[in-house]
Amino acid sequence: MSKIKISVVSYLNSKPFLYGLNHSQLLDKIDLQLDIPSVCAQKLIEGKVDIGLVPAAVLPKLKEHYIISDYCIGAEGKVASVMLYSNVPLKEIKNILLDYQSNTSVVLVKVLANNFWKINPIWIPAKADYENDINGNTAAVIIGDRTFGLENIYAYSYDLAEEWQKFTNLPFVFACWTANKKLPDEFINEFNNALKFGIDNRPKLIEQLIEQNIYSTDLDVYLNQNIRYDYDDAKKEALNLFLSYISQGQLL
Repeated sequence: MSKIKISVVSYLNSKPFLYGLNHSQLLDKIDLQLDIPSVCAQKLIEGKVDIGLVPAAVLPKLKEHYIISDYCIGAEGKVASVMLYSNVPLKEIKNILLDYQSNTSVVLVKVLANNFWKINPIWIPAKADYENDINGNTAAVIIGDRTFGLENIYAYSYDLAEEWQKFTNLPFVFACWTANKKLPDEFINEFNNALKFGIDNRPKLIEQLIEQNIYSTDLDVYLNQNIRYDYDDAKKEALNLFLSYISQGQLL
């Protein structure tokens, strides 16, 4: 049997998953690839991988998809790494730069702008180093590890997961483990167990990450409180609601 190709988001929030996979017997059966969310999504769409930890907004673009895990990248309230930064209040924002690394954050900010904030900004696809272009009435969505250390740089910051919860009273699902074809049940069970092992061993992982001294954020708070990994009924409801907005035309 050929190896099952898996694309995983390369952010801090996926480290528990990687820890579990790297400490499992699955390593001999999989080809593990680290990517930014948009590349992870494109690989799954194009069939270059069999499984991806893909942005939720990508699901409608797949010819067929199967959410194969009890785990996801989710949040209940603040996620602390999917942010809208601005130097003016929401009602004064005229332009919003959109992070090129994630489809879901782009759709989410549009859903919030249209339905919750009631603002109508000009949407601008961002390029590298666009953080420096936040000034005047121009705000920006920034996601992932690049948000660490930006807490006090801009006058206003809006956590998109927290804003979604205010709007819907639901958690949010940023990414889910998705296959583009049916996979053997035995593999899926082994895969799920590996992910569970990583989630259960977050304390050991956090110790290792603290020793590496790479991340300028509170690892314990981020991995245990901000990121919620269980793909439970509330998150399934939230994902369905989010996808319904996409089906209404609130796309990229």
